[in-house]
Amino acid sequence: MTEIVAATPPDDSLPDNFDPFEHLQTVYIPQHNAAVKRFFSDLPDDWKPNIATARSSLRTACTMLDNDNQLMMNLRHHLLFDLLGYGKSDLIIYHGAKDGLAPAVTGHPKVTLYFSQDEQSITPGEPRVDAEISFRLMNETQATFTPANALTIAEKVKQHFVVGNEGVVFTKGKNIHLYKDEVHGYRLQIYGNSKSDVVDIIQRCLEIQDLTYDENKLTISTPEKNSDTNTSVQLSYGKERRKKRFRPIVNVRFRFAFIEVPGYDKHVFLVDTTFRHNALVKIS
Repeated sequence: MTEIVAATPPDDSLPDNFDPFEHLQTVYIPQHNAAVKRFFSDLPDDWKPNIATARSSLRTACTMLDNDNQLMMNLRHHLLFDLLGYGKSDLIIYHGAKDGLAPAVTGHPKVTLYFSQDEQSITPGEPRVDAEISFRLMNETQATFTPANALTIAEKVKQHFVVGNEGVVFTKGKNIHLYKDEVHGYRLQIYGNSKSDVVDIIQRCLEIQDLTYDENKLTISTPEKNSDTNTSVQLSYGKERRKKRFRPIVNVRFRFAFIEVPGYDKHVFLVDTTFRHNALVKIS
């Protein structure tokens, strides 16, 4: 009779010299750097770390190295996920429009300008304030609009919304400024603190298509409630949580612009002062 020998169970204990931090690095760094590569997919496959261009400099700063300590790993993670917004832009800034763009008005391309608060001006504990302004190109359709047209629009956006290498600023507030010129594709709704400040932004938007501002097309709604600068806390779901501020008075700066063309499932970035995206027109 053949003797049956029980199989030796696998040793599922950790090695005596196991280093939790070193193990975490070996698992985490490849995953993080794969995300970095996806975020900077406009750079060539044979890219090597360098700081010759703004995009390369950012990728070099984001890329984790085997000899990074915990502080360096945290900083690289913070730069990619929090400051550059990896994994958030398509879901938050573009409202989930990546998978099949919502049909544009009668097939006309849509230009969107994105503004946000400077980081150093953010009130501790409060979210960053941002703004989006969009309009249609009613003289173009998805059939007529070409990459050459997009480049022309990009150059116009840079001309009117970028000074040096920084975006122009306007002050958000409680008043609703509605500018309606639907024949030319404009139905701008801008929350602002002063009429002159908002009118300047409206004129810049119109100049992208060489249009003239018409005072009669602007209406302003002023609520009785005042803007909140800081918010108090309230008890909610077992914890004290900050109340949402009502239309705070905050400076927001132009960051980038993109265009959505019906039938084309990608956002075409026109200008980008953050260097997060591969835009048609570069900022020097």
